[in-house]
Amino acid sequence: MDCIIVDLEATCWEHGSDISEMEIIEIGAVRLSGRELFVSAEFSRFVRPTQHPILSEFCKQLTTIPQWRIDQADPFPFVFSEFLDWIGDGEYTLCSWGNYDLRQFRAECDRYGIQFPTNFTNHINIKREFSRLHKTKECGMKSALQLAGLPLHGVHHRGIDDARNIAILARLVLPFMK
Repeated sequence: MDCIIVDLEATCWEHGSDISEMEIIEIGAVRLSGRELFVSAEFSRFVRPTQHPILSEFCKQLTTIPQWRIDQADPFPFVFSEFLDWIGDGEYTLCSWGNYDLRQFRAECDRYGIQFPTNFTNHINIKREFSRLHKTKECGMKSALQLAGLPLHGVHHRGIDDARNIAILARLVLPFMK
């Protein structure tokens, strides 16, 4: 069974962000396959938000995603359909760092009247499993990499780069899960 490591970036503002107001602006994912959990594929797409199509300065600085990338992107229903096609019909487990990504997918599906994929409920919170394995408090992905003695690759708060880093951490955690 494959593990789909996903990381989302969403609209955000400096003084707090309500998940009902946030919209996905990037889906990054890495497929881990086989017993060795090798990286077999990647998915990376920008998403054009419809409620708040103009990114805040805070969001652009945090994610390094320029407005023009978002302006040229397709809206969530189209990109989500591409993402589900990329995942395919085989068995998989969705994994993310924390539960935010799962909640944001659900909020977006509700917003657009899209059925939430039943397979998504088979979800592994890699953050929780990492903290259990290392007997530490739950922490951010960047801190977890430091705890594991690993470097951060790419740009933090970019969907595909964070998904790649989470995949590295998942490869440390998943073999020890029952």
